[in-house]
Amino acid sequence: MIDTCPFCAIAQGDAPVSTVYEDEAVMAFIPLHPVYPGACLVIPKAHIDHFTNVPDPLAAKVIVVAQQVGRKIMTVYKPLRIGMLVHGFTVAHAHLHLIPQYGPLDIMHKHYAYCEDGNVKFGDKDIPTPSRQELDQMASTLKL
Repeated sequence: MIDTCPFCAIAQGDAPVSTVYEDEAVMAFIPLHPVYPGACLVIPKAHIDHFTNVPDPLAAKVIVVAQQVGRKIMTVYKPLRIGMLVHGFTVAHAHLHLIPQYGPLDIMHKHYAYCEDGNVKFGDKDIPTPSRQELDQMASTLKL
């Protein structure tokens, strides 16, 4: 665990989280700024900086959990597809995004795009933060 890592705090139970799935090695939860209802993150509980550094058996477990949660998202929220994205910059703890896709460009959706200093950037600064109760409700609909 790294003291300054928000995902380590979540994995250790030291930060509030709306959990979808948890076992001894992996967690899936609703992010604070879900682009759409049902968007999730899947993380290894161990602090590993980037997904390419995750040991193969643990990476396989993350992917299997992502598939299971993705199937549940498909059932509950009815998107056309589930986008799976490993970004690796905002939080230096390996994580996989599950993004409900309702159109072909949703993986880099307009909600993420903004202009700053003449450059197009992507981030969650303009995405509203649902209440913990709303996040928990989303999580409860996706529990495995």
